[in-house]
Amino acid sequence: MGAFECRGQVIGTIRFVPMGLGLAPCEALLRRQRDLSIEDYENCWEVGRLVLAPQYRSAPEALKRCLFLTFMCLARETSSMNFFASCSPLLSRLYRRFGFSVLVKDACSGAADSYSLIHGRMPAVLQALAGNSAERALVERELARMDSACLVEQ
Repeated sequence: MGAFECRGQVIGTIRFVPMGLGLAPCEALLRRQRDLSIEDYENCWEVGRLVLAPQYRSAPEALKRCLFLTFMCLARETSSMNFFASCSPLLSRLYRRFGFSVLVKDACSGAADSYSLIHGRMPAVLQALAGNSAERALVERELARMDSACLVEQ
């Protein structure tokens, strides 16, 4: 779970659930898809429950900055490489701007809505969220660190 803070006030939250343990709802969606398998992806986390205070919802740069800081923290603290989420078509458009892609358009249906299953790889997500040259340089250093850590493990 992460929280976004601005000037000492919590303005939003996000939840990350590790996959492969039977805890993340996206695992059930993946199991229903014959051509997709969680085993095909390493170090997966489900991203969900993204909530932002109403006064910040119309400020896409504020959300982008919050997500950038959150995903950078996750990159530094875990070996996360893949992220999944289920979301409405409206939110899937938002997530596509942040490096995710739609795997299955109508992965499940609720009472009135259908939900898409989306996926993002850490490098693409970080690069899409970097909003300025300093953040892009930070992402490049983090990705290089992650690559060297992978080489050491091998």
